[in-house]
Amino acid sequence: MSSADEDRQGQYASSPCMAHEIAPNYFDPMASDPEQERDVARWRRAERTRLRNARHTLSVEMRRQVGQTLCRNLSDFLDERFDGACGRVLSAYWPIKAEPDLRPLMTQLHEAGCIIALPIVEQKAAPLVFRRWAPGTRMVRGDWNIPVPPPSADRLIPDIVLAPVIGWDPTCYRLGYGGGYFDRTLANLAPRPYCIGVGYQSAELRTIYPQPHDIPLDVIVTEAGIAARRDAHQSGSDR
Repeated sequence: MSSADEDRQGQYASSPCMAHEIAPNYFDPMASDPEQERDVARWRRAERTRLRNARHTLSVEMRRQVGQTLCRNLSDFLDERFDGACGRVLSAYWPIKAEPDLRPLMTQLHEAGCIIALPIVEQKAAPLVFRRWAPGTRMVRGDWNIPVPPPSADRLIPDIVLAPVIGWDPTCYRLGYGGGYFDRTLANLAPRPYCIGVGYQSAELRTIYPQPHDIPLDVIVTEAGIAARRDAHQSGSDR
C-alpha cells in the first residue's frame, strides 16, 4: 500500500451525513421533542454505520500503529494526570470491531501497580459491572461474545474509565454503539469516575447532537494526542 493510499484511508470523517435534516434553528439538546429524538436517532444510526465501516477499511498494520501511538498517549496522560494511576482501579476494554488495541497498555499498567478491570454486561439494559483482570486471567465469553473475566473474578468500582468511542465531538460527547450502557453506568456511579474517551482522530464529528441522557466524558484521547478536554469538570475520582 502506498503512503498516498494510507493517507486516504486515514481520513474518513466527512461532514456528518443526514445532519442537514436536523435543523440547527430548532435543535435543543435538553428538549424531549419526539420528532427531534427520532431525527437524532436516525442520524446516529447512519453515523455509526459509516464510521464503523470506515475504520474497517484501515489495514491491520495501520490499526496496529494507531494502537501503539494511542497506548503511548494514554500512558503519558495517565502519568501527567494521575501519576501513572498506580494503586487506582482503571477500567479498560477488550478490543472489538476494529477498535484500537489497548491490551499492551493494560499489561504495562498492571505491572506498574494499577488495578485493571473490564466492564461486563451482566443484565440487559442495566449498568455495567466491573471485574478484575490481570495477564493470564482465564477469560470467558460475555455479551457480543467479548472475552471477559469469569464471574469468580473480584468486582471493582473504577476510579478511571476508558470508554471506546465510534465518534466524538469537541465537547467530549461520545457516539457509542447505541446500547446506552456507558451513560447508564456513569449516571449510576458515585463518585463518578474520571472518564477518558478513546478513539480515532478521524472519527471527530462537529457534534453528536447530545440528548438529555447523554453524559459527556472528561477527555478524548486519540492517536493525535489530547483531542478534547473539559477542564471545567472535576471528577469525583480526582481526589
